[in-house]
Amino acid sequence: MKTPLFDTHVASEGRIVEFGGFELPVQYEKTGIKAEHTAVRESVGMFDVSHMGEFLMSGPDAESELNYLVSNQVVGLPVGKVLYSLLCNEDGGIVDDLLIYKRAENSYLIVVNASNTEKDFEWMKSHLRKSVKFENISAKIGQIAIQGPKAVDVVRRLYPDVDKLHNYTFFETEYEGGWCVVSRTGYTGEDGFELYVEADKVVRLWNLLLETGKPEGLIPCGLGARDTLRFEAGMPLYGHELKDNYPANEVGLNFAIKMDKGDFIGREAIANHVAGFCRRGIKLLGKGIAREGSAVYQGSRQLGIVTSGNFSVTNGCALAMVRIFKGIEGNVEVEVRGKRFEAEFVKLPFIAKQNNK
Repeated sequence: MKTPLFDTHVASEGRIVEFGGFELPVQYEKTGIKAEHTAVRESVGMFDVSHMGEFLMSGPDAESELNYLVSNQVVGLPVGKVLYSLLCNEDGGIVDDLLIYKRAENSYLIVVNASNTEKDFEWMKSHLRKSVKFENISAKIGQIAIQGPKAVDVVRRLYPDVDKLHNYTFFETEYEGGWCVVSRTGYTGEDGFELYVEADKVVRLWNLLLETGKPEGLIPCGLGARDTLRFEAGMPLYGHELKDNYPANEVGLNFAIKMDKGDFIGREAIANHVAGFCRRGIKLLGKGIAREGSAVYQGSRQLGIVTSGNFSVTNGCALAMVRIFKGIEGNVEVEVRGKRFEAEFVKLPFIAKQNNK
């Protein structure tokens, strides 16, 4: 599949790869991952995230139904607030992680990962207990993310009200006479905004933002930088840190699991599960780079695996997130292609997050 911006990426010499069923740029030939990563850390970059899935849920029972479907507390969420949550299965594993935008009383926009869009929609639909209006509007929506310390300067020129937004809030407005959502969440550890518009308008918005952002040096960025940025920010990625057979209370996201809110799918399984694993960060002390699936050892004992690993552009060293037994102390070793590299535990996130307005 292609996003509405596909031809724009090709014209800009984007190196196209398959991701989540979509053809998207991993990087742009004129810049590359390192330059795109650095632009977001130091100034501002822009990403096509139109591949993400969007659902609408509304009706008198929407609040209670959504509260039952997800792990976080939807009841009482203020209008204009964005909520991060997990979608769990009956065994307490993770179907997906998602964002919930409260548009009005009993009216929500739900944003899910691209590769899980159809799966999530069918899962949620099949577990509804009462009648609500539930629509998959993904094909109708384009989404652009503007990330970095100068992101607010770019978006402000189009929508001055962004200065009123705090982290994980949004407002609805219009673009070219059509529906538009402006939110301040981000996936990079930097200040960041998302603009949701009708799919047939997203190319013009992309070009407008490129022109508007010239004073700040705004450049388009691909999937490669998006992954290195989220990795440094210690943010989990479905299929890596989050899986349907990873218990929700073992992935370092307990803030998004409200066990005292009442019943939700997976609650009983989570309550009965004693967490044996956790998510931690490590720094490799040698020249190796840990990759997903690499085994983590102390002596002959395997303690866990690498879920994401990369060379950190910002920190100038090789880092990794690992799924590992709880309570491990001291240094460990990571096995890469038959060789072991010593590593030490470091705190997550790997960078100080800046998107905390």
